[in-house]
Amino acid sequence: MTFKNEIVLITYPDSMGRNLKELREILIKYCQGVVGGVHLLPFFPSSADRGFAPLTYEEVDPKFGTWDDIQALGAHFYLIFDFMINHLSRQSVFFQDFKRKKDQSEYAELFIRYKDFWPGGEPSPEEVDLIYKRKPRAPYTTVRFHDGTEEKIWCTFTDEQIDINVNTAVGKKFIRDSLRFLVEKGAAVIRLDAFAYTTKKVGTNCFFVEPEVWALLTEVEALLKPHGVALLPEIHEHYSIQLKLAEKGYWVYDFALPMLLLHALYFGTNKRLINWLKICPRQQFTTLDTHDGIGVVDVRDLLSEEEIEQTQNYLYANGANVKRIYSSTVYNNLDIYQINCTYYSALGNNDQAYLLARAIQFFTPGIPQVYYVGLLAGENDIELLEKTKVGRDINRHNYTKEEVEANLARPVVQKLFALMRFRNTYPAFQGDFRCEPIGEEALALTWQKDEYKTTLTANLKTHEFRIVYFDPQQGRDCPVSLGSG
Repeated sequence: MTFKNEIVLITYPDSMGRNLKELREILIKYCQGVVGGVHLLPFFPSSADRGFAPLTYEEVDPKFGTWDDIQALGAHFYLIFDFMINHLSRQSVFFQDFKRKKDQSEYAELFIRYKDFWPGGEPSPEEVDLIYKRKPRAPYTTVRFHDGTEEKIWCTFTDEQIDINVNTAVGKKFIRDSLRFLVEKGAAVIRLDAFAYTTKKVGTNCFFVEPEVWALLTEVEALLKPHGVALLPEIHEHYSIQLKLAEKGYWVYDFALPMLLLHALYFGTNKRLINWLKICPRQQFTTLDTHDGIGVVDVRDLLSEEEIEQTQNYLYANGANVKRIYSSTVYNNLDIYQINCTYYSALGNNDQAYLLARAIQFFTPGIPQVYYVGLLAGENDIELLEKTKVGRDINRHNYTKEEVEANLARPVVQKLFALMRFRNTYPAFQGDFRCEPIGEEALALTWQKDEYKTTLTANLKTHEFRIVYFDPQQGRDCPVSLGSG
């Protein structure tokens, strides 16, 4: 099933119901017309990071279900799969074979050995300082081989996530074989997780290194394009990187919108948001929330440093059940440049503000993605956070079928679903976009295609908003009704 301009749900295979079967039952029963696609977060066997340390791409973790369950879901919704192009599990057969056989392993060149990468076998302090890294030291794990020797192997994230050498024949074959398999299993879009970390080169910051990054994207695109499968590189960094990708025709993420929108709604000002809506890529997937936190680095220079700090301070002072410490190393955060909080709680669990945020997202150029917690207007899960001491778990509540059904009865969720159905079905969203400020506190966002036209008028200070659309059958503008309650 090819992807289309309809809202995408982001969910783990066991976060709306216990497994893929229950997820499918829930989505078919309640979400037909509400979402058109599903970004199914990693469902492969994995040793860490809730799926993002894959052992293989050729299996579905039995606790979630089978490939038949995936394909049954794909019969109703187009699917986005993750491919962790930067790393593999330490427990994978590939790495375990390398540990046993070392130089004799057919996978010896699948991984990045410090002794081969760095002249002299070790980086200098200056080279370590230059690396864009997720650790307070050089990115490696020390591996003890079966013969008793030890080596440093490149490892960007946790010790369970061993980096792949994308430049060797073995690395290229692994990427090629894995992607072909995922295409055969029904992916409409493949998301390249942690993509910018793949390009490692002595004398650089080893992050989105040009021109190498473009060569890798071209290789991957050549594998996917003949099958009609789209490519979505996942990169959290300065917004200019997204603009570069978009200029070359790639789909990108709008990770700047979440913080820009919080700033607009907190302080009742349209200036920064309007600026972004005018310059943001048109071929993008928009987000307010994901399985990670709310990105801060993505919005640098779209907000000033002072505005970013003001927005963060306001969130911690006025958000619901959120503290700055939840996004610190105390709660095992590798990335302290993200805020751990559900978007609903970031807006103080305020229904009106939350619905306006979603309305603006749905009118922003691109294909909207809605995280499963956001779909149910979920609050911060402090109980899970304190149980695991993992900061991001504040936004990773696992809903039983019964909890899903109970939340669907809430007026805020019913109104959100009405908004989503309108966004998915009204033809104007396939047309042209324009945005206009109304004074300093309000804005108007308009989409038009042929006779179809819809406008969102919103006051960012009071959070009041109205959507009207032209109905050709009636020959007049009509308001979008979100129901009562």
